[in-house]
Amino acid sequence: MSAVSPIAIIGAGPVGLTLALLLHRAGHAAIVLEAADDIAQELRASTIHPPTLDMLDGLGLAQPLIAQGLVTPTWQIRRHEDGARAVFDLSVIAPDTAYPFRLQAEQHKLSRLILAALPPGMVRFSCPVATVTPQADGVTLAGPAMDALRADWVIGCDGARSVVRRAAGLGFGGETYPETVILATTPFAFHDVLPGLSNVNYVWTQHPAFSGTFSLLRVPGKWRASLYPAPGESVEEALLPAAIERKLQAIHPRSEPYDVPDLRPYRVHQRIVETYRAGRLLLAGDAAHLNSPAGGMGMNGGLHDAFELAAHLVAVLEGADAALLDRYTRRRRPVAEREIIAQADRNRARMRQTDPARRAEMLAEMQAIAADPVRAREHLLRSSMITGLRAAATVE
Repeated sequence: MSAVSPIAIIGAGPVGLTLALLLHRAGHAAIVLEAADDIAQELRASTIHPPTLDMLDGLGLAQPLIAQGLVTPTWQIRRHEDGARAVFDLSVIAPDTAYPFRLQAEQHKLSRLILAALPPGMVRFSCPVATVTPQADGVTLAGPAMDALRADWVIGCDGARSVVRRAAGLGFGGETYPETVILATTPFAFHDVLPGLSNVNYVWTQHPAFSGTFSLLRVPGKWRASLYPAPGESVEEALLPAAIERKLQAIHPRSEPYDVPDLRPYRVHQRIVETYRAGRLLLAGDAAHLNSPAGGMGMNGGLHDAFELAAHLVAVLEGADAALLDRYTRRRRPVAEREIIAQADRNRARMRQTDPARRAEMLAEMQAIAADPVRAREHLLRSSMITGLRAAATVE
């Protein structure tokens, strides 16, 4: 055996890096193993919710991240044809958080900030893990670019195809939605031409270029459009430049073609493991749960996993019984199942509604909620993930 580490974290996304920093700040050694050769730069999560900013503030990362993002005090559900909208103002939850807004900042910016705060050598890139072998007193890791490593605890932050989850023998029950989402970015300033646009917009449309909905999320210098194939249009057809242009022109007609520097299709999954711990193997983030991106809760939920797991793991490393780690599952899994996966599913179902009359009813109801401070606060506490975190904190 060539190396030993008390804790090995597989995956250097924002969840794995956050966990590493929390452990480091608590005085515990860990190593992060990442298959890629650098932080992923492609289109991924971009919404940071208020309680996540509260947590990051404790690491000194909230303000540096805010400086690189867009403060977003409102988000909206919108009808494209006439601009009618329900606008949710997060100022109503100011008593509940130091950051009553969403922050629009690409996840790689957070990852870079965390990486810079970690000691040199703590993260090893170009180091894929091929096998994870649990034993009674530890776990052995091996891969094509690494010598065998022995760890007391291994945490899988390695996404949907987690090698740690497979080694733990855990199923990943759930479903895959039939539609494919096409994520396209453009520097075009939609906020200059669509009246009343927020930085986060979930939009109903009847335009035949779409299957009923699209979303527009703004990050510094660009807009991210989530597009869907039109009825009868294959994914391959929808990805053609002419089809992307047709969809963007449907959002706002203009004489020049749209510049689309980034384009990525992805399928949406709703899945969750039965337990986040199997002996000395633990899971966090997408390795443990996947959900629709509607509402921007996936990465945030993974970051909340990291904070909860770090608190429990530090206690065990400092002498608490290892059974305490089972409380990590008891706290985080119900939140993922009821407050993240189920809520994201409801968000998706609402925006997939195509009947104009039903849309009008739903929009009127959302407008009524937004206009009522009591109902708006309750809605925003839930959609901002604060309600779930508070419920989890009471679980023993």
